[in-house]
Amino acid sequence: MTVLWMIAGAIAMVAVLLVLVRLITGPTLIDRLIASDVLLTTLILVVGAEMVISGHTRNIPLMVVLAATAILASVAVARFVTRANASPLTPDAEEGSDGR
Repeated sequence: MTVLWMIAGAIAMVAVLLVLVRLITGPTLIDRLIASDVLLTTLILVVGAEMVISGHTRNIPLMVVLAATAILASVAVARFVTRANASPLTPDAEEGSDGR
């Protein structure tokens, strides 16, 4: 069991370090959003691996809450980015050469 813990911990540690680099240096908001989603997914994976190695199911509610947080964060940022990039149509906008 100790070997499983060490392997799972090493893989999770490398994943978290790579995600933190992207989270800090990500040039755009979307890069940071994807990094935070991967970080939450990695955390869910670590909790799930701990449950499998220890042979219990006590952390399932925690995994559900983390998954819901990841989904809500993604939706919130996607709506924010969509609104920030939306260009309002004005009635006096110039028509193209084809009349549209």
